[in-house]
Amino acid sequence: MKLKVTAPPPKYPFVMQHTPKSGNSVNGLGVAEKIRPHQVFHNTGRGAGRKAIDWAALDTFFNMSKPWSMFSANMLTWWERRNAAGPVFGEPVEVTDPQAMAEEIKIKAKKFGADLAGITLYEEDIQYEGRTWPYKYAICIANTMNINDVEHTPSKRSSAEIVKAYRRGSKSANKIANYIRSLGWQAEAFGNGEDIMMIPMAIKAGIGQLGKHGSVISKDHGPNFRISLILTDMPMALDGPTDIGVDDFCTKCQVCTNACPPGALSDQKQIVRGIEKWYVDFDKCVPYFALTHGCGICLAICPWTDPGRGAVISQKMLKRRQSGA
Repeated sequence: MKLKVTAPPPKYPFVMQHTPKSGNSVNGLGVAEKIRPHQVFHNTGRGAGRKAIDWAALDTFFNMSKPWSMFSANMLTWWERRNAAGPVFGEPVEVTDPQAMAEEIKIKAKKFGADLAGITLYEEDIQYEGRTWPYKYAICIANTMNINDVEHTPSKRSSAEIVKAYRRGSKSANKIANYIRSLGWQAEAFGNGEDIMMIPMAIKAGIGQLGKHGSVISKDHGPNFRISLILTDMPMALDGPTDIGVDDFCTKCQVCTNACPPGALSDQKQIVRGIEKWYVDFDKCVPYFALTHGCGICLAICPWTDPGRGAVISQKMLKRRQSGA
């Protein structure tokens, strides 16, 4: 995909009074043992009280410097969080067929606006340190973005579409959680990832695989979507991780690494909290991300983002792997 705007250079119109601790260090880059992650950027404090985070000043700059249209849309999303949790309605409906219930929830998810849905177990040890949620299952949903707006990144137009996608995801998640509560089971919605790690669970739920740019890539939509989440105790059949050949492709592709203005992407996987994975340099990415109101260059130019191309790439990668080429 060809971007429709010219990306600004990584020169920042802000100065932080106190230099924050390296986000890469907080994220556990180079740490060999498996430990829980710590929050660095974005934090509403929901469920644990707002705590000071190392990059809180830049987080504030990012939120307060947005154009009014985006700021007001974010405020509406935050206001909608009042519907994220609530009382259940009566006794829990008996779930005799977890597979049927899972299918019912996925149908409801599509009805409520989600484009993808998958179910996995909630795992506390992959969540932020100090955060815990009293649920067993995680329903991961994805809401796609308008490709014609995304290709204008970084710009107010593309940033506005990102905000809209999060709003759609928030609404979808709230409706799903409310539906589950109407069945007598507790459920809580998370419209974005400020309080909970969504990407690991989305991968476990089969939404897609982690790409070199640090975002989940699905076969049908590439990385052109935003993830939302619903936690619940209602029994459902689980989905599993999917293999569409993302690693095979990203290992050789350099489109996003070459296009990233601050040079935050690497062609090599790195050890992060005991796991070898694709990693985005936080200290390089986030200041530029804040400057551009949510840069998405790496996602817009990802070959998987082109409509209809992902399935072709996947088929080619898996076929090549099977043949040993």
